[in-house]
Amino acid sequence: MYFGNASGLLAYDGKYWQLHHMPNGLIVRSVAADKKGKVYVGGFGEFGYWENNRQGFLKYNSLTNLVPKANIPNEEIWKIYVDGEKVIFQSFGSIYTYSKGRINVVIAPKPFLFLFKINDRYFVEQVNAGLFELHNNHLDYITGSNILGNSGVLSILPYGSNKYLIGTAKNGLFIYDGKQINQWSNQANDFLKTYQLNNGVIILKKYFAYGTILNGIVIIDTLGNVVQHINKSSGLQNNTVLSLYTDGEQNLWAGLDNGIDRIEVNSPLYYYFDKTGRFGTVYSSIIFNKKIYLGTNQGLFYSDWLPGANNQLLQSFDFKLIPGSQGQVWDLSLQDGRLLCGHNDGTYQVNGSTITKISSVNGGWTIKKLKDNFLIQGTYTGLVIYKKDGEGNWVFDHKIEGFGEPSRYVEQDSKGRIWVGHAYKGIYKITLSSDLKKVTSVKYYDKSSGLPGSYNVNVFDLDNQIVFSSDSGFCIYDDISNKFYKYQQLNNMLGTFASSNKIIAAIGKKYWFINHGRVAIADLSESGKLALDSNRFNTLNGQMVQNYENINLINNSIYLISVDDGFVILNDDDALQPLKIKLPEVLIRKVENITDKIVVISENGNGSGNIEIPFSQNNIRITYSLPYYRQAKTKFQYYLEGYSRQWSDWVTQGQKEFTNLSQGTYRFRVRAKINDANISPVTEYSFIILPPWYSSKLALLFYLLLIILIIYIVRYYYDLKLKRHQQFIHDKLDREKEEFLKQEAVANEQQIVKIKNEQLQADLAGKSRELANSAMNLVYKNELLQKISKEITRFKDSSGKQLSEDQLRRIQKVIDEGMNDERDWNIFESSFNEAHESFFKKLKSGHPDLVPNDLKLCAYLRMNMNSKEMASLLNISLRGVEIRRYRLRKKLNLEHDKNLVEFLIEL
Repeated sequence: MYFGNASGLLAYDGKYWQLHHMPNGLIVRSVAADKKGKVYVGGFGEFGYWENNRQGFLKYNSLTNLVPKANIPNEEIWKIYVDGEKVIFQSFGSIYTYSKGRINVVIAPKPFLFLFKINDRYFVEQVNAGLFELHNNHLDYITGSNILGNSGVLSILPYGSNKYLIGTAKNGLFIYDGKQINQWSNQANDFLKTYQLNNGVIILKKYFAYGTILNGIVIIDTLGNVVQHINKSSGLQNNTVLSLYTDGEQNLWAGLDNGIDRIEVNSPLYYYFDKTGRFGTVYSSIIFNKKIYLGTNQGLFYSDWLPGANNQLLQSFDFKLIPGSQGQVWDLSLQDGRLLCGHNDGTYQVNGSTITKISSVNGGWTIKKLKDNFLIQGTYTGLVIYKKDGEGNWVFDHKIEGFGEPSRYVEQDSKGRIWVGHAYKGIYKITLSSDLKKVTSVKYYDKSSGLPGSYNVNVFDLDNQIVFSSDSGFCIYDDISNKFYKYQQLNNMLGTFASSNKIIAAIGKKYWFINHGRVAIADLSESGKLALDSNRFNTLNGQMVQNYENINLINNSIYLISVDDGFVILNDDDALQPLKIKLPEVLIRKVENITDKIVVISENGNGSGNIEIPFSQNNIRITYSLPYYRQAKTKFQYYLEGYSRQWSDWVTQGQKEFTNLSQGTYRFRVRAKINDANISPVTEYSFIILPPWYSSKLALLFYLLLIILIIYIVRYYYDLKLKRHQQFIHDKLDREKEEFLKQEAVANEQQIVKIKNEQLQADLAGKSRELANSAMNLVYKNELLQKISKEITRFKDSSGKQLSEDQLRRIQKVIDEGMNDERDWNIFESSFNEAHESFFKKLKSGHPDLVPNDLKLCAYLRMNMNSKEMASLLNISLRGVEIRRYRLRKKLNLEHDKNLVEFLIEL
């Protein structure tokens, strides 16, 4: 919805308002919208259109540059009409027709008043010249329009087939049938003349709404009967109506002298508020004998109630205080044609504009009918009985003895027992005597009897069954156990209204359930089922006086509902009609970046394409609304493809925030539901979260180039390394080859040395064998010479005589020389040194005091000869060998436990 005002162009989507300023801060005097998203506006010397750009922002485009220079506007543009491909702008001096990029101008011979479009025809009044019709950029006079006078034509509406209803400022209504114009006399004419008609619209194709300068809005039917009057006393912000408009749902919008009002003309609820505060808070209301009565905290007020469903809505109520009723009125009850008033000071019978006191018992809270034409009343101090007198009036009979508790609620069950809801605690079950004079039994019930608690427990009759309300749900009483139990079947069907604090009977099997300010009507006409409707009565929530809610049935379809500062008339037939409507799509109203500070990205997501959002601004808030302009409980359900996996729960919030969105394309889907019944089509809005700078196309190209460079460097480095490695391997092979050759040479040398060593060892072994053999030969030789020496002594000559001593000495000398021949020793010594590697040198260097015989003995010991063999070689006795060994140990300084042979072998 778009509105022009002093600040610019106002946009309203059912929940949010947006203001768009005109160039130079111009006042917007006229507004019209086409079906392509353009909103045309007009102001002083200026007209053009607003249109959403690609970013979703509403941008203004002026059209005055297309106007011929001679006809550039210098007045206010008061009317705009969109007619297919053309748009007509009207000022008091000219009519501008914009079509196909060109503007044609119709100049007024005399000043225009206002241009009106009815179907395909255009009418405009020229001041002091009459009414004209606009045809293809020229004006045709309407014959007989002079009857309209000079009061000013301010409204022309279609009236039936080929007829038009003309509204003037001071002369009322006229009908134009295409040939002549005639005054239309009807019920509203005087009203419109008196309060000055200012504009008009048609509603539901059968009602006409006229805004006035002095007294709000009046709605009439095709017969001229007043259907409804809406002014400040019935809720309008003020009585000066500057403009009227009906939307697609037939809501009536009123542009006022100060503010904008929306009127649900086809709503089942009609409000009357006491704006002056004259009669205070309303506790009870009722209509009786053509009067409406309001029981308030200041007394009992009344006003005339005119007969007929139409007139009663037009009338202006004039409430007056009934004398003597000052004080708190609790209850207004109609009993057998008599209106009774329960008051703080007692109980009264209401007779028109007067009252008669029938009881002085203070605090008449509630009155209920008993059997045998008696009434029972709950008061501050117990129960009171009323009966009829001879004239059919209710009179005080007696106060019931034996019970004096404050009795807020009173009900009688099918067994005649009286159930009393205490004003502050618990429930009483009372049995009365047959004459109703006194109480025969009283039973008090509280939490110990199964009730959820003692406070705020009330008793009601629901479809001929006594039920007990509590904050925890309804309970029922069981006679057998004498206890209370949760009424689960009822509670489950009531849902949130299970904790209702009041039940009021409606018509038939309908009952009002009131849950601490919330209102619903339940239909129990179908056995075992309960149809509950609360959504239609959302506007009543919180307006009634809590715990003293009052709803009275006027006739079979009209209810009178008491609200805090007035009353509401409800048409039940309209209220309970099934509301099946086709809802509009949800509007994406605003997309904001909320990362660091709130920045608007788009003001209209419905008309814009895929908006690209930088990754650094990936925290967004999407605001949406349903352009449904009737009172309803609206819920939304959303789903962000690419982020969520399923639809959200139904919520009342009109916005959703998404944080830390990753790069990619998202599609936001949203739909609405009103009154938990009608669901709108799905609205989709797509947007793109751009990749971060390090994932952008330029960055990816840079990464590609960098990768190529890295690959080149790595390859170059690898090639270089490979060459180095090849060179290293080549050098290593050379070194290894050289080393191998060296090792091979060393191995060959070692082999040669080994062979030489083996040869030397062999030679040494041979020499050792030779030395041993030589030594053994010397031993054998010496032994042989010794044997020869022994045998010579027994030799005899030819004569048998022993040889002479001289001969024996010579022979023995030869033998001794043979045994002591140094040549044998020298040969032995030389061979021994070859075999034992300079043994004697080592021995002499370590022990220079050794004599040759000691050296011989050392050599023989090293060769591991035995004493006998050494004695033979040394030509000494065995004892001599031992002595020499002893002396040799001393010369060698050997320890006692050291073996001499081992010492010499180790040397």
